[in-house]
Amino acid sequence: MRKCSKPWKALNDGFKSRESLLTINLISLTLSLKAVYKPTIVGWLLTMNPEDFKDKAAGKVIKHPTGYHAFIPAPLPPVLAFDQDLAVYLSRADAALSELSGLARVLPNPHVLIGPLVRREAVLSSQIEGTQASLSDLLLDEATPTPAAKSAKADDLREVHNYVTALEYGVTRLTDLPLCLRLVRELHGKLMEGVRGEHATPGEFRRSQNWIGPAGSNLMNAAYVPPPIDEMTELLSNWERYLHVRGSMPELVQCAILHEQFEAIHPFLDGNGRVGRLLITLFLIERGRLSQPLLYLSDFVERHKSDYYDLLQRVRTHGEWLPWVRYFLTGVQETATDAAVRARRLLDLRESLLRETKGAQALVNQLLTNPYITIATAAKVLRIAAPTATRLIRELETNGLLRETTGKKWGKIYVAPGVLAALEQRATT
Repeated sequence: MRKCSKPWKALNDGFKSRESLLTINLISLTLSLKAVYKPTIVGWLLTMNPEDFKDKAAGKVIKHPTGYHAFIPAPLPPVLAFDQDLAVYLSRADAALSELSGLARVLPNPHVLIGPLVRREAVLSSQIEGTQASLSDLLLDEATPTPAAKSAKADDLREVHNYVTALEYGVTRLTDLPLCLRLVRELHGKLMEGVRGEHATPGEFRRSQNWIGPAGSNLMNAAYVPPPIDEMTELLSNWERYLHVRGSMPELVQCAILHEQFEAIHPFLDGNGRVGRLLITLFLIERGRLSQPLLYLSDFVERHKSDYYDLLQRVRTHGEWLPWVRYFLTGVQETATDAAVRARRLLDLRESLLRETKGAQALVNQLLTNPYITIATAAKVLRIAAPTATRLIRELETNGLLRETTGKKWGKIYVAPGVLAALEQRATT
């Protein structure tokens, strides 16, 4: 059996030069409106060519009466040829995911770790769509009294905050509503509220044709045009029915299929990628594969962005599901392993901080939730006077556990560099 470091790249010769796909969220309220986009640069863009869609079992390209072409993916499920190679990938991903889920069950206070990891995912997922806010930007914004509206990155921060809100809402909502199209719309509404794409009908499936392409493109020269409205509605119903199927396929494989089909349908005018990545985590929680929301694939997707878009498109053009599924399983394996290592590092830091703060658990938990802190925040969480909190913060600064970041005499902001590094840096190589 031939092995390579990235088996999902086993594509036809010449594919990279001909069919790499740049995915950018472009929205259109009518065919005559100018496209609004976010510059996510990946690969080379070519106009959607009906002749490139060679596998009839994957779907069909139709010509709209107005002249543009659109792709109609085949209903789910596809026919997959399981082989030994896929079984190995599935086994590794299952093992890594089970280890992470088991670790989450024995954490002394899992919610302390969930908060910062959710924010890390929010930043990474939003960066894929073109936002510039970093994890430090988000945490500092949450830790300081300065409103985000005064920040140069206010719009980006609002989008990231919305992602956090949507994910936390989804996890809570699963307790009384199964994963379904209704919940998908609710997530989208939370995600798009008050941000630059707010005019893109938050919480509603699109009622006009969208497309994917670079700035200045239109339906006639777009790189990819998703299904028109009538076909989209039928495909979403099929997607939801398959979402509720249990026991017919390994759940990680089913999740990979659902994600690809959601991206192919592209049911919203904006925010499809972020909603699609949210659904991965929620699907695994609902199926009991994750005990806590600790697995997020955005970091893996960002590092292998070109492969991600290439393989999604290759499913549509050539019906090549297995390379995509292998890519997805590799992402689950690597991400679950990284999350487990990161969680253990944060737990070790928690123990060190507890020793240094003489058991000030409320303060330590606050630093793990957000490594940026002010004296006012320390006084509040510990329920002590400001002078007492000042002495404690200065003692931690002297010991190297905190570092002052502003250089100001008043309004000082401190950061726990060890916690920040554990969140920002890759835990595994």
